[in-house]
Amino acid sequence: MIVEELAFLALAAIAVGTALAALLVRELVHTILWVSVFFVSLSGLYFLLSAPFLGVLQLGVYAGAVTILLLFGVMVTRKRIFAREAATGIGPFPLALALLAIVVLAVVAASLPQQETVVRAYDVTLLSTTLFNQDGAWLVLLGFVMLSALSGAIYLVREGRE
Repeated sequence: MIVEELAFLALAAIAVGTALAALLVRELVHTILWVSVFFVSLSGLYFLLSAPFLGVLQLGVYAGAVTILLLFGVMVTRKRIFAREAATGIGPFPLALALLAIVVLAVVAASLPQQETVVRAYDVTLLSTTLFNQDGAWLVLLGFVMLSALSGAIYLVREGRE
């Protein structure tokens, strides 16, 4: 086995494990953190598939912005985010149904005929300069706005602020 295959298998295992952990944990904030780790592992898979632009977008948009947005929403709407009333998670029936769906999909995928996949490269430099040449400073400014929003949410929900 080559290094890329081992890295793919490791990242795929991390992605599946963190997705399951996000479904099974009881705390809502822990669910969001597991989803953010899933987003980072998915970004690593994009890098392995020679799509670095998608990997960077995955890191910036999902692992960064969406995770901050979810944490911001939870912190603003719930007074006690680590309390038992904020508990999530799934029961045994939906978990069994999901495992059955995985088995059915694996059987169907194994029965499909194998086809050769053709991967064409694209010029990442041209695409990134087209998108970020003029707007790079605005994207940095947007990151600072998201960081200040997260800081404001932490301030609003901290204990003892009355």
